[in-house]
Amino acid sequence: MGRINFSCLLPASWHFSLAPVGVPRIVGLALRQLLLLGICLGMILLLYFILVMTRSKHSWLFKDKQFQRYLARVTDMEATDTSNPNLNYGIVVDCGSSGSRIFVYCWPRHNGNPHDLLDIKQMRDKNRKPVVMKIKPGISDLATTPEKASDYIYPLLSFAEKHIPKGKHKETPLYILCTAGMRILPESQQEALLEDLRTDIPVHFDFLFSDSHVEVISGKQEGVYAWIGINFVLGRFDHIEEDDDAIVEVHIPGSENQEALIRKRTAGILDMGGVSTQIAYEVPKTVSFASLQQEEVAKNLLAEFNLGCDAHQTEHVYRVYVTTFLGFGGNAARQRYEESLFNKAAVENGLLGKHIGETSESPYLDPCLPLDIEDEIQNGGKSLYLRGTGDFDLCRVVIQPFMNKTNETHSSLNGVYQPLIEYTNSEFYGFSEFYYCTEDVLRMGGDYDATKYSNAAKSYCATKWTTLKERFDRGLYASHADLHRLKYQCFKSAWMYEVFHVGFSFPENYKGLKTAQLVYDKEVQWTLGAILYRTRFLPLRDIQQENFKGSHSHWRGFSFVYNHYLFLVCFLVVLLSILLYLLRLRRIHRRMQRNLSSSALWMEEGVATGIGTGTI
Repeated sequence: MGRINFSCLLPASWHFSLAPVGVPRIVGLALRQLLLLGICLGMILLLYFILVMTRSKHSWLFKDKQFQRYLARVTDMEATDTSNPNLNYGIVVDCGSSGSRIFVYCWPRHNGNPHDLLDIKQMRDKNRKPVVMKIKPGISDLATTPEKASDYIYPLLSFAEKHIPKGKHKETPLYILCTAGMRILPESQQEALLEDLRTDIPVHFDFLFSDSHVEVISGKQEGVYAWIGINFVLGRFDHIEEDDDAIVEVHIPGSENQEALIRKRTAGILDMGGVSTQIAYEVPKTVSFASLQQEEVAKNLLAEFNLGCDAHQTEHVYRVYVTTFLGFGGNAARQRYEESLFNKAAVENGLLGKHIGETSESPYLDPCLPLDIEDEIQNGGKSLYLRGTGDFDLCRVVIQPFMNKTNETHSSLNGVYQPLIEYTNSEFYGFSEFYYCTEDVLRMGGDYDATKYSNAAKSYCATKWTTLKERFDRGLYASHADLHRLKYQCFKSAWMYEVFHVGFSFPENYKGLKTAQLVYDKEVQWTLGAILYRTRFLPLRDIQQENFKGSHSHWRGFSFVYNHYLFLVCFLVVLLSILLYLLRLRRIHRRMQRNLSSSALWMEEGVATGIGTGTI
């Protein structure tokens, strides 16, 4: 019969031929028709699937990818793929009072959505360990020899240089930020140290570094960076999910006449160290002040900033209250309390003519020490002997005056201004001493319950010191808890309770506090917030590139997509043509068979007639 030849050059050159006479020998005609119809149906379903998936950005698959990206940011422990050319890097050096630490961060190319922040996370080496290095002492120890500052910082930068790909050095921002140790130095000494870094670092390293990248940051800045870092890890800067009930109504500063913005509720932080206590939280509503003086004070405690890359967008504008209270840390508070004990003992002994506390046989009774413990404290070369009575409630009463609270509205520790906290719709994380006080001995870290905590602390204080030491020897407390912790746990438990409920005015039925050491099993440093804030404008570059590509590749994308659709349509038309042609061949074949049958019958009849005639 005939042969059908079909060839196509796109997407690749291929050719096949179909011999209609030979096909029936291989497979039956009915089966062949079903096979061709099945192919056509499969191609139509594939086309439909492609159209639906490319147009439905809110499909379940898209949501699943969003969740996977968030989960990877929180739990990713894999080594950083330094061979990825789309990966960016950033460096922050934390120059603290006791030492300096360098942190290397990395992030993929921005997705082009101006409403999203960079997906920054800590870089990990080939052994999956965070790229972090610490040196001692603090840079402030070089105050008299500022010319050695660059030599001091050199090992840290060399360490980072080895982990970041060489080709990425020139585009890797480097920030050197100094904190408490440098703040206490005279400004001239600070500037001398910083100037040495500004001069020498660009000579030895190719990192993206300018004069503004090295500075002494304030306690306010440090608190804001810590707040940013923790909320970023918690995912509080992400978009609202459908099932997210932790939302808040925010009045953006400077736009009081506009509608309130609804977004995820951020978490506040509480941090109590040995010397100071710090609080930071978002103030979502417009603040009103009782006086001009209070307003002036509040300006130094409120930080307003935009984390987004577009200064005209208000989605990531935040108003955060942050302040640090020196002398309100656990150890500093105990020292102030012991000084008061000396004064009380001196006054009482002078009035009563006694010698209480001067010898171990007649100790001064201290309600903030565990029951029956004996202690000796020093002040100005004099000793005071103490014996604990373990009275948690009395301890709270005697330390309340140390809060220095005033009768002014919206006042906090030391009478410092504090904006209103919406206790019914807020969440706080307590770090350092807030966690140690609840977990190390009382084993109650996590969700805070004031009643359970005070009962546990009361029981601990009232337990004899010999029993507490026996429990310690049996390993019933946290592994890093020592005798110093056991000795002052009673006082620190009461101090934390009073600071939280009296100083910061949190009600005793407040359920929004979580005491923690890690966030999602990670130590979150303020340096993460610093790199997020200081690189907030970097996504503009990627967004502009995305827009440029989008505007210039429109017709190319159009051609690519629709050429594929055109190819699928042509392929279906060809298959349909083949099917119709085969059906036509079948009808021709049947017609020929009928004609052949008729001719044979006619010939047989003609032969029979001829024979009959000859016989006659």
